[in-house]
Amino acid sequence: MTGRAADRARYDRATADLDAPVAIVDLEAFDANAEDLERRAAGKPVRVASKSVRCRALLERVLARDGFAGIMSFTLDESLWLARSGFEDVLLAYPSADRKAYAELASDPKLAASVTVMVDDPAQLKLIDDARDGGREVVRVCLELDTSLKLLGGRVRVGARRSPLHSPAQVAEMARAVDRRPGFRLVGIMAYEGHIAGVGDALRGRPLRSRAIRLMQAAARRELAQRRGEVVRAVRAVAPDLEFVNGGGTGSVQHTAAEDSVTEIAAGSGLYVPRLFDNYTSFSGRPAALFAQPVVRRPGMGVVTVLGGGYPASGAAGVDRLPEPYLPEGLRYDTQEGAGEVQTPLLGSPADDLLIGDKVWFRHAKAGELCERFDVLHLVEGETVTATVPTYRGEGHTFL
Repeated sequence: MTGRAADRARYDRATADLDAPVAIVDLEAFDANAEDLERRAAGKPVRVASKSVRCRALLERVLARDGFAGIMSFTLDESLWLARSGFEDVLLAYPSADRKAYAELASDPKLAASVTVMVDDPAQLKLIDDARDGGREVVRVCLELDTSLKLLGGRVRVGARRSPLHSPAQVAEMARAVDRRPGFRLVGIMAYEGHIAGVGDALRGRPLRSRAIRLMQAAARRELAQRRGEVVRAVRAVAPDLEFVNGGGTGSVQHTAAEDSVTEIAAGSGLYVPRLFDNYTSFSGRPAALFAQPVVRRPGMGVVTVLGGGYPASGAAGVDRLPEPYLPEGLRYDTQEGAGEVQTPLLGSPADDLLIGDKVWFRHAKAGELCERFDVLHLVEGETVTATVPTYRGEGHTFL
């Protein structure tokens, strides 16, 4: 029996009493992935990206490990909820315009001490001040550096369109804007290199493109390492008590950790290892989060139909954003129908061995977005579900 076939047998036995649709997290794989992130971080703490987990119980599990410290959140409302839940170090990775949440942050000493917000524009500081509603707490802020690689005098850009702060001078001027404004304290710098950490460089069947990506990423790493060091020195001249410099992502952990200027690494998707993280030369993880849909029809030879399954991931639309029919191995979508809203036909010889009510296991294209489809995750150890825990959705929260 192959490893994947053995996993399918385990998951089927563990969930035999559970009707699909059902979502699981294989704790052995989850913990092994966490250990791999720690190893690649080489002693620097890993801040876990909550958007890639979206389950408080699993955030608590990974943060209990010595190599992990702090959360990187995705909305201000979520940040406050996590802080109220007992998480003491929450870095909001994206600017917010949530005036009500800012008013709450600025009026609560515990929240203000636990949550750091992201800024990259003086207008964001004004928005926070205008939202305070009498709150006098000092707001902790982090500056985001634009990590994109700019070539040919800026005419060619590689990387996400995030912060407008690209040069050391621009970041230092923003640091001075924070320093000049009462009620704020600059505590950190974040630089997420998505074009390095979030782009696979070993695309199946595309060797030339894979090599081009590796060449681009090597150049981007060199440029960013030098520029990030210069940015940190420029900002420390303004804010010598800077607490952290955050960088990285699942696909670039070991490279970012090697930079002296970086004090901590961000990662999250590497815990669940969704399908978009299969195509990397820098690491190899174990799929830990899966969902199953039940077989509800057998239209003919070599085809079964499962309930639902049309859970596309965010990003530029394409077949790589669809869940992957994973177990049993060898199933594929009908190109005329794809992953359906309420039913999904699957083709391939394994279909002939599936009966009505059997489970087909899928991997989501991204990590935490799976949790927006399910209220609970069943935690599997060996052949047993040892716990059932709520997702953010199961706790009544859809933050974005």
